[in-house]
Amino acid sequence: MSWKIEPSGFFESRFERFMKKHPNEAKAVLNNLDTYIVALNDGTNPMNIKAGFIHHEPDGIKAIDQRGGKGRLMQTRLYIYPDVCTKTVHVISIGDKTDQNSDIQECRKYIKPLKQKERRG
Repeated sequence: MSWKIEPSGFFESRFERFMKKHPNEAKAVLNNLDTYIVALNDGTNPMNIKAGFIHHEPDGIKAIDQRGGKGRLMQTRLYIYPDVCTKTVHVISIGDKTDQNSDIQECRKYIKPLKQKERRG
C-alpha cells in the first residue's frame, strides 16, 4: 500500500501565497517532499529516513527544507507529519525560518487529534 498525501485545511492557501513570493523555495521543498515519499513507498520507516533536508521536530513532526534547490534560496520549512498507522503524510504548513516557532506550535495543535486517534486505534 502506497503512502497518501493529505494537506491540512489551510495548507493550500498558504502554499499559494508562499509560491507567489518564493517560487524557487516552494519548488525545492516539493522536490524534497517527493524524495521523502519515494523513500516511504520503498518501505523505509519515517524515523529511519536520513537526508540533509529533513529536520526532526517535536511530536513526530518533520520539517523539510529547501536544500538542493537552485541558486541562493531563503531558508524554508515544509511541515509534515507521517502517520505510520494510516500511511498518510499530512502536509500541514509552509513558512520561512523566522516563522518556525509559531509554525511548529500550529502543527502540534493540528496533529494532536491525529495522535489521540493513533493511541485509540
